[in-house]
Formats: sequence, C-alpha cells, structure tokens
Amino acid sequence: MLAFISALIVFLGIAFFMTGNSTTTKTTSTKKVPTVGILQLQTHPALDAIHRGIIAGLKTGGYTPGKNIKIDYQNAQGDQSNLKTMSQKFINENADETIAIATPSAQALANAAGKDTPVILAGITDPVGGGLIKSNQHPGGNVTGTSGESPLKSHLDLLRQLVPKAKKIGIIYTTSDHGGEYNAKKFAKICKQEGVAYKLYTISSTNDMQQVAETMASQVDAVYAPQDNGVASAMKTLISVTNKAKVPVIPAVDTMVKDGGLATLSVNQFELGKLSGEMAAKVLKGKSPATYPIKLITKGEMTLNLTEAKKLGITFPASVIKEAKQKGEIFK
Repeated sequence: MLAFISALIVFLGIAFFMTGNSTTTKTTSTKKVPTVGILQLQTHPALDAIHRGIIAGLKTGGYTPGKNIKIDYQNAQGDQSNLKTMSQKFINENADETIAIATPSAQALANAAGKDTPVILAGITDPVGGGLIKSNQHPGGNVTGTSGESPLKSHLDLLRQLVPKAKKIGIIYTTSDHGGEYNAKKFAKICKQEGVAYKLYTISSTNDMQQVAETMASQVDAVYAPQDNGVASAMKTLISVTNKAKVPVIPAVDTMVKDGGLATLSVNQFELGKLSGEMAAKVLKGKSPATYPIKLITKGEMTLNLTEAKKLGITFPASVIKEAKQKGEIFK
C-alpha cells in the first residue's frame, strides 16, 4: 500500500511538471507579435526616405520586422480613395498602431482610428492646422509623431543669395495638399515681410504641372517649390519647363534638388522617419500619445546641384559649397 501511494505521488508530480511545462511552452509560443500599419501617400524619393527611416527607428527601439513585429505597408499611389480604404483595413484587422507618411495619409488614418488606435505622424507639416492634434506640446488624443517644418526664411535667404537679380518669385503648391499650401503661404508671408515680390500658383494634380509651369516661367525670375507631395512628384516636369526659360528653382527638399532643383537647405527626411520610428516603438511599449509632444527637426542641410547651376549659368559662392561639403550633399 505504501509503495502504491509513493508511486501515485511520483506519477502526479510528473504529470504536473509536464502540464506546467506545456502551459509555459504554449504561452511563449502564442505571445502576441504587434502589427504596425504604415500608410504612405505615394511613391517619391522624399517619402521613400521617410519610410526607410521609420523601419530604422523601429529597430533602434527594439522592433525588427519579421522577428518581433509585423509591418503592413500600404502605398496609396496618390489616390484619396485608396487612403480611406487602406486606413480602414488597418483598423478592421486590429493593427496595434499606425504610422502616417504625408498629411493626407495622417488625416485618413486619424479618421479611421477614431480615438483608439495610436497614429504616429512621420514628418507632417502643421499637424495642428491639419486638425490632427490640439497642440505640439500636448497632442491630447491618440496622435503624435514628428513634424518637418521647413526653414522657410533660410530658403528665401538662399534664393536671394544665388539669384540676386530676381525681382519676382513664383511659389507653386498643390491645392489638395495641406502641408504644401501651409508652406507656400507661409513662404509668401515671409516674402511680403522682406519686401520681395511674389505670385502664388496652384495645381490640383500633377497633370496640371506642365501648363501651370509654362505660365509661371514666363512671369517670374525664380521659383520656390515648397515641401509639397504633388509638386515633388512633378518636379521633373517643372524643371523641364523652367530650364527652357532659364528660371532657377529653389525647392524645399534635397530629393527635389536631385530632380533638378538648384539648391536648398533641407530637413533630412530619413532622420525624420527614424525619429518617428523611435517614437512609435515607445508608444508600442506603453507611452501615451496624448502626452507625448510632437518632435521637430527644423535645421536644414545644404544641398547643391552643380549640373543645374551650369545649365543656368549660376556660380555657387565658395561658402555655400564649403557648407555642402562639410554637412550636406552635392549632386554632380
């Protein structure tokens, strides 16, 4: 009898141990891997750089795609209806967090998410004016992230330095791009304060660029192309027109210089994305977007296009070249 009881105790002990082991194994194997939806407005170099930065930032924050996080990346290719459908897809599939590349993407995600799913902004111009947050310091809801405010006064100073004889500046933006309109009108306000003549031009889509650019090039001495997704996507069309008229274009972003702009002081788009990715990682770990201030990068890096300068007969001052070599980029 004693032997039987001893055997029973040993059996029950082994069974408990195995059951406990099984439960532990099951818990470990079913540990939830967070899903992050990334919504990009369209394909162009600046937005692509932000996307690469987001992935790098998530890795810095401890999340590696394919290892301990699932990334659902969607590109709307400039279609507003796609933005709505893709945003709703993230919410329907219970994404733990969403990340927006470009203002229209952010607005679509914020509308779909309501007050629940966190939305991380990646380089969004004027998130307050875009109706996304209450204030940069106190977002107040489920939205936070980074804002890439262009150094507009520095852009005007650079334009006047490189094109000192310019009497009138053309400023072009896309009517459906809140960030582009914000930048264009703010730049126009600075021009007015500085006593510089200007004229605003608009496109409703990239299809309008050829015609609008031809009109603008015949009326101005230089063009400012703000941080605007539509203008950036049609940059090569704009440059093909302005080059024929020998009208230099100062854009807001380094990738737009690569596409034919003369020069700029550009906020690094990759670094903007990386900062957003790092913030996204912290929110995944429990930080509240409502009390997580918007982070800004406003200091630009000098970027020059030597080929474009040669086409236009413009010589860069030695100080400008030196700055680009030390901390910036020179396209040849």
